[in-house]
Amino acid sequence: MAKSVNQVILMGRLTRDPEQRTTNTGKTIVSFSIAVDRGGQDDTADFFNVNAWEKLGELVMQYLSKGRRVLVQGRLRQDRWDDKETGKKQSRIEVTASDVTFLDGPSDGARQSEGPAASSSSKSKKSEDVIIEDIDDKPIDLSEIPF
Repeated sequence: MAKSVNQVILMGRLTRDPEQRTTNTGKTIVSFSIAVDRGGQDDTADFFNVNAWEKLGELVMQYLSKGRRVLVQGRLRQDRWDDKETGKKQSRIEVTASDVTFLDGPSDGARQSEGPAASSSSKSKKSEDVIIEDIDDKPIDLSEIPF
């Protein structure tokens, strides 16, 4: 018997800044949307709403903003409800992210609102980088490798 599969991988740009909210049970959820180019001659794109929960959502909130490129892996989820005003059945499909990969580096459009604290920590990180100046050409003894 074949198993069901619900998996989606999307690469695109955020169309708006992420928005964070908390559920009644206290869980954090961050919502954002991405535009995925169709890759054809015309400049059309598909738009997808994405939800990221808990720690993943907090990372999205901290590091992403409108225009940043991301790779989202997750599953599709469909919500259905009756419209209170018209009584018509409504439906929406969203992506529930299991992983979000940030494709732009911090200098490619990081949030300006991070302020001086973020820039000073990156400066101190650069000064702590280790530079290897001399590498010998002697062969590696594989028995010295601990794994």
